Amino acid sequence: MFLQHVADGILSGAIIALGAIGLSLTMRILRFANFAHSELLTWGAYSALVFVGFFAAMDDVLGGPLGPLSFGWALVVATVLAGGLTAALALVLDKLVFARLSDRAGHMTLVFASFGVALLVRNVIVMGFGPDPFYYTNELQIALRIGGVRVMPDQIFVLCLTAVLVVLLHLFMTRSRTGISMRAVAENPPLARVSGVDVDAVIRWTWIIGASGAAIAGVLYGLTVQLRPELGFSLILPLFAAAILGGTGSLYGAVVGGLIVGLSENLSVMVIPASYKPAIPFLLILAILYFRPQGLFGGER
Repeated sequence: MFLQHVADGILSGAIIALGAIGLSLTMRILRFANFAHSELLTWGAYSALVFVGFFAAMDDVLGGPLGPLSFGWALVVATVLAGGLTAALALVLDKLVFARLSDRAGHMTLVFASFGVALLVRNVIVMGFGPDPFYYTNELQIALRIGGVRVMPDQIFVLCLTAVLVVLLHLFMTRSRTGISMRAVAENPPLARVSGVDVDAVIRWTWIIGASGAAIAGVLYGLTVQLRPELGFSLILPLFAAAILGGTGSLYGAVVGGLIVGLSENLSVMVIPASYKPAIPFLLILAILYFRPQGLFGGER
């Protein structure tokens, strides 16, 4: 039972980590807590659902399931397209709302505006799809037994994909010119600007990377659980807990924070009722702010 909870915690932690990476970058580079970030997960998940339905209407032009997985190339391509569509939405929201407010308003105004944007996006999804849950596929899977732990092939895929994406993002942040510019802006925006860094381009890339990661996290959540309009709302506290726990702006901090949150949530049901599980991320936020406000991987500021 303990090992099963650990395995489930690692799975949910990987999804949380993927969503928290974008949130962490947003908090560090854009300098505000974007509560609309969680709704980008929902938007990405439902966007992929639309593309999957489109491919299905074309007589499954991309083929059936891949091996033991419950999905095929249709969902893979749909996820890529959903990432692009979610990035486009994030850029539009920045152009219409956040960029305008950042020039004339303070930090708290941006935070409250993100609340409003989150409500708007969530209700648009409810209007378009209704309140009922959806699934990407109805294909059955054969559970695998690994060391006494029951896992599904889709869950193994989720873990492997998350690991690959984290490594690719690390290489992007450390080896590419854009990634180095993003790190410079995260440390000191005025100094980066006078040094020749295109801060506006960095902001655009921050939205693109954060929104794309959120879309993929939303699809993975919908794949392993289910799609529902409250998807992002139910993950908002875990996402913030992971970002704050790891240290804002830290890639690996968000990953470690996500895993800690996922494990804490799933192990907590062994000692407390499952209905109290959503309170665990809130307690983690309080604990890290009290004992180490800069996070596990954040430096002293």
